[in-house]
Amino acid sequence: MLDTEGVGVFLGMDVGKSAHHGHGLTPTGKKVFDKPMPNSEPKLRAVFDKLKAKFGTVLVIVDQPPSIGPLPLTVACDAGCEVAYLPELAMQRITDLCPGAAKTDEITAEHTVLTGFDQDLAAEATRTSNRIRGLLTQFHPSLERVLGPRLDHTAVTLLLERYGFPAALRKASHRRLAEVIRPKAPRMAVRLIGDVFTALDEQTVVAPGTGSLDVVIPSLARSLAAVHDQRRALEAQINSLLEAHPLHQVLTSMPGVGVRTAAVLLVTVGDGTGFPNAAHLASYAGLAPTTRTSGTSIHGEHAPRGGNRQLKRAMFLSAFAFACMNADPASRTYYDRQQARGKTHTQALLRLARQRISVLFAMLRDGTFYESRTPDVTLAA
Repeated sequence: MLDTEGVGVFLGMDVGKSAHHGHGLTPTGKKVFDKPMPNSEPKLRAVFDKLKAKFGTVLVIVDQPPSIGPLPLTVACDAGCEVAYLPELAMQRITDLCPGAAKTDEITAEHTVLTGFDQDLAAEATRTSNRIRGLLTQFHPSLERVLGPRLDHTAVTLLLERYGFPAALRKASHRRLAEVIRPKAPRMAVRLIGDVFTALDEQTVVAPGTGSLDVVIPSLARSLAAVHDQRRALEAQINSLLEAHPLHQVLTSMPGVGVRTAAVLLVTVGDGTGFPNAAHLASYAGLAPTTRTSGTSIHGEHAPRGGNRQLKRAMFLSAFAFACMNADPASRTYYDRQQARGKTHTQALLRLARQRISVLFAMLRDGTFYESRTPDVTLAA
């Protein structure tokens, strides 16, 4: 039996291959440490030394055998800390005592894998779309203006898969093309095909190399359609997991937060307890606006380059949907007020995203749903 008398702080470590996480409790149960621990000797030693100086004896507890994560354990011993191992059976019993937390952790872990894969697919879709739009712009700009902005629509990818570009499109009739895409776009089929033929008629010359696009464009369109299909199937899986999470309704009550955004928030923010206040969360997200200056010159307000890119993108895009698509009148008013004060579109969205971080933090802290209200004007000061 391990003698814990005289221990000032119990530091539980989730040991990993490249990084670790420490959670420190005093004998009375007070949390005094809950942070990532980089896998480098100076930073690990600094943590151990600081805890020793403040609390005295530090007992480091891990649930891995000595062969896993040797550096933090070696540094802990060298720094004068006590080290203990939690047997697998004891760990399992602890998990059984807290089934809800274990289930939530499992859901979060699965979300991490699925959202990571979804972001890979999104990047692939963007690359393929850009490649198609680049070729259309190069050889037939008029057609790109019609089809390029609609490449996310299944009707457009189907059209490009079947008929390539642009000779096959010219040979087909308006009626035939409309029939092909009508199952995918019943309301816009006739109008879209009309726009396609109008664009084709605007260009009478054939640029060198156009013939090869009848092979390249359909192939790219098939790849893009396949990625879109994968993302739709993945969204259904993410949504199913999301509905089983206790924070599901809290997160999705905020306008502009859909299935994918909520999943990113769960992965990057969790229940919010890892952040002492909204300012820390905003800093972590890279949404604390900074003003660049040089001498007496002020170069304007910008988002920091650092921060969690997943979280920053999710909050920025949700702010766009929130304000620019009129999901919430109060936020649209806040956005318009920022532009009236001379802020650019991006700067106004940045400020709105920062304001939404504060609201999100309060929602997670209190476990409350979103309530639309006039944004705090002090944030614009």
